[in-house]
Amino acid sequence: MKLIWALMRRDLKLATRQGGGAGTAIGFFVTVIVLLPLGLGPDQALLQRIAPGALWIALLLSVLLSAERIFQSDFEDGSLDAMALGVVPLELVVLAKAAAHWLTTALPLAVAAPLLGFLINLDPGVILPLGLAMLLGSLALSLLASLGAAITVALRRGGLLVSLLILPFYVPCLIFGVAATTSPDLTKPSLLMLSAIALASLVLIPIAAAAALRAYLK
Repeated sequence: MKLIWALMRRDLKLATRQGGGAGTAIGFFVTVIVLLPLGLGPDQALLQRIAPGALWIALLLSVLLSAERIFQSDFEDGSLDAMALGVVPLELVVLAKAAAHWLTTALPLAVAAPLLGFLINLDPGVILPLGLAMLLGSLALSLLASLGAAITVALRRGGLLVSLLILPFYVPCLIFGVAATTSPDLTKPSLLMLSAIALASLVLIPIAAAAALRAYLK
């Protein structure tokens, strides 16, 4: 466990010092939210109706922007080979790096989204369910992003391929995330479904991503 925490701290420090993918993702998210009302015009009713969906789409695309960098730098400098040969199972390495990505990119966006939603006239009554849905969904998004990053780790400029591979798996998160804010009757079932997706991702994706990394490291 000490090695896992050390790996997470390393990735958190690198993300804080270098910015990189996390900074790009946050900048992209804020840009979309700021420009959306300018593009759609002053129709407040329209903005309020599409606000939850717009926030979710911005979150999905922002996480995808930073997905490529989860394993890329470690693969290029040989650190990933050392991790694969270490005492910590590669599945736990994947989980630690996905957790670091979630803490530095997806979680800050999920926390900030309901607050930035006021820029697009978000209904104050949906802030709580939207925040809970994004906290649960963002965990699944980072885990899925780590799977795409593992599959394309040896490809140069594999960001587009990551998007094509992972975007279909993001659709359930988007559907249930938006449904959690559309009707009080759908809030609890949607949050339960997002919890199930997050738990399933937590169990299955480290295994699949580790298998993909081993295929490149042989």
